[in-house]
Order: sequence, then C-alpha cells, then structure tokens
Amino acid sequence: MGSPNFKPTRIFSPHHHNSPPCTRTHQIGALLLVASTFFLVRLFDHSFSTCPPSSLNHDHTSQNFVHFSDGGSLSWPQIGYGSHLSLKIYVYEEDEIDGLKELLRGREGKISADACVKGQWGTQVKIHRLLLQSRFRTRKKEEANLFFVPAYVKCVRMMGGLNDKEINSTYVKALSQMPYFRRSGGRDHIFVFPSGAGAHLFRSWATYINRSIILTPEGDRTDKKDTSSFNTWKDIIIPGNVEDGMTKRGAVTAQPLPLSKRKYLANYLGRAQGKAGRLKLIELAKQYPDKLECPELKFSGPEKLGRMEYFHHLRNAKFCVAPRGESSWTLRFYESFFVECVPVILSDQAEFPFQNVIDYTQISIKWPSTRIGLELLEYLESIPDEDVERMIAAGRQVRCLWVYAPEFESCSAMQGILWELQRKVRQFHQSAETFWLHNRTIVNRNLVEFSSWKPPLPLP
Repeated sequence: MGSPNFKPTRIFSPHHHNSPPCTRTHQIGALLLVASTFFLVRLFDHSFSTCPPSSLNHDHTSQNFVHFSDGGSLSWPQIGYGSHLSLKIYVYEEDEIDGLKELLRGREGKISADACVKGQWGTQVKIHRLLLQSRFRTRKKEEANLFFVPAYVKCVRMMGGLNDKEINSTYVKALSQMPYFRRSGGRDHIFVFPSGAGAHLFRSWATYINRSIILTPEGDRTDKKDTSSFNTWKDIIIPGNVEDGMTKRGAVTAQPLPLSKRKYLANYLGRAQGKAGRLKLIELAKQYPDKLECPELKFSGPEKLGRMEYFHHLRNAKFCVAPRGESSWTLRFYESFFVECVPVILSDQAEFPFQNVIDYTQISIKWPSTRIGLELLEYLESIPDEDVERMIAAGRQVRCLWVYAPEFESCSAMQGILWELQRKVRQFHQSAETFWLHNRTIVNRNLVEFSSWKPPLPLP
C-alpha cells in the first residue's frame, strides 16, 4: 500500500537554474502573439458569418440529393449508391420458362406488347424493353446479381387474357422453373406491378415473392387489403407512365401556358368514383367555379375527352389537384409536371419515386385530404406567383426522372430505377432452403449441389 505522503510525479519538471530568465521583451512578445491570434480568429469568423445560412446548409445537404448540371445531365449522390452503376441483370426469356409466355401474352398468346404499352400501366412493357436493350443486361445467369421476371399481367387481365385464378397458378408454375429464385428465396428477383393493385394482382404474393424486389407506383393498399405488399426497404416506387406525346422532345401534345394566361387557380380533372375527396372537390368547384375547374369528364362514348383536350384543360391552372382514387397513387401527379402546373397532393398515403434523392417540398404541395374546402383554395391563392414559378422551375429539372427514355439519355426514369436497384444488390445469396459446405459449395436440404437443381423446384 502506498504511503499517505505519496505525491504524483510531475510531468513537467521545474526550470533548471541555468534556464534563461523570462524578460520583459518575452512578455511583450507573448502578448502580441495572443492579440494577433485573437484578431485573426475574429477575422475568419466574420468572413464565414457573412455567408447566408441557406447556402451553407445547401452545400452540406446537396450531396444527398440528385444534381442536375446546366446541360440537364444527372449526377446521382454517391452516399449509399456508389460512384457509378455496375449492375448485371439477367432478363428471363419468355420461351425459357414455362408460364412466362402466358403472363406476357395471355392463354392464347394473342395479346401484343404494343397493345400493353399504352395507358398508365405501360411501365410493365417499357421497363422490360429497356432492360432488354440495357448495357447492364447479362446473358449469363451465373454472373448476374439481379434477375428480371417479365410479365404484363395487368394488361393481360384487363384484356381477358387471364383471370385472377390463372394469373396465380401461372406465376407459381413459372417460379418453380427458376433455380436461381430458389437459391435466394427470390431476394434477387425483380417483378413489375404497374397499377394500384400492386403485387396483389398475384394473389399468393405473400407466400412466394414477399422477399423479392417489387417495382410499383403504389405504396399502400391497406384500404382494401389487410396488409400492403409494398415494403419501403426492399421495393421501389416507380413513376407512372405519362403519355409519350407529352414527354418526347419536340413533339409535345400541349405546351405550358404563362401563369398570367391561365384561367383558373386550380383544377381537378377526373371522375368522382364515389371517393370522398373527389366528391368534395366536385362540390367545391360548383361553389367557386371561377377558381377551381372540375368539369364532368366522360372517358367513353361520343363525348369522350381526348388526350389533347385533357392536357389543354390541365395546363390552364396554376395548381393541379391530385386526390386519391381507387388507390393512393395518381398519374395526374406526374402529368402535371409536363404542363408546368404545381401538383397539390390530396392523398395521405401516397408514396413517390426516388425519395432518397428528391426533395418533394421544392416541387409540390401535400395537403391533408381531411381539409378539402375553401381553406385549401384560400391557401393556394395566397401563394405569390414568384413562388409558383420557383416550384415550376424546380419541377422542370426533375421531371426527366418520370420519362421512360432509352439508356443513352442522361436523365430518365430508368436511370433512377437502376440506381435504386444497385442499392438492393446482395453479394451473398441465401434462403431458408439454401445451405453451404466448407468448400463453398451451395446445396439444398438434400445436399444436392446447386448446379444439379432441376425444375420443377419446391416452393415455400
């Protein structure tokens, strides 16, 4: 035990007697050093404080958002994505897998891809076609890190090519032919469901593809289902399919109007469908017809509204109101950007594409669907035109991400989807029915090597 008189060793020993004395000259020099240091610190502090706080914050946060150059080229943030795209995606051929042809063309094989590419569900065809032409496509399954399963089931169902029961059984049959699906439990397989129904088009989705990557514009269907098929951590929200006549360069169906020439404050162009929010808008338009345009639209018969007429109506207001319909997503949100009308979202559960890199507060307004009324119109009316113009300009930059353009375009929906897919890549593949041995051999429950797995394979 130490002595009570123990004193800790001093780190700095006292000056030796032969050390030079501290003179008045030394003291004056030290004071000058302190004073000059203080002055320089204040000088630098003042120069930084003259920068607007917003610019500093912008520099700090801009690295997290997608960046557009003056020429319109897109630069994706590196955080969580990497510096460049390096994907290898295998696209299943329709003749390769028993059942895929029916999912693409119906039981009789008479439904064409051209018939399915039209309308708001055309993304199922466009994504397939773009991947077939992609530089990231590989024809070697063994080197692929993702697998794309093509199907046009929304279109096929709408055109009577398959009923719900047939869609379900055909999907199950097709999946049982895919050893790589079995290897990963579907984690590296991509499916497109382009409508509000999402993956619920495949009734047994929860059993078979609940771990797969689902591309869909719809993030919520809990209004009609006990559970939503969309999982924000593995699935990807994709833009709806805006008509090509509005998105192709040089051939625009309806040119935007200057704000000063727009007749209405806001508009809603759509059917009531018995939905509370839409019914409120229709009633509000009757009370304030000079502010809110809400015509009774006919989508069939001799008085059917043509597409050009539709966009000419849409461009005639500063704000385009987008309430929920049968589901939470609405194509009107995307269409509004191409007539340069600020979208007002009245769909509380709506999800949007590329939320990791787009700040939607800069390009749109989201208003509670429970507060549809005069209060909404008064709020919209209070927004200065300069702010409206600012939001339109920001939307003009972002809207290229809603366009399903070829890969050589520097900005497109497909570019955004590929970047999001890159975040989903797993370097290791495993499932409840996948096992491995000391020599890195992948085997199944019966210790059969992966290369020898033969279809049909047992599914969960």
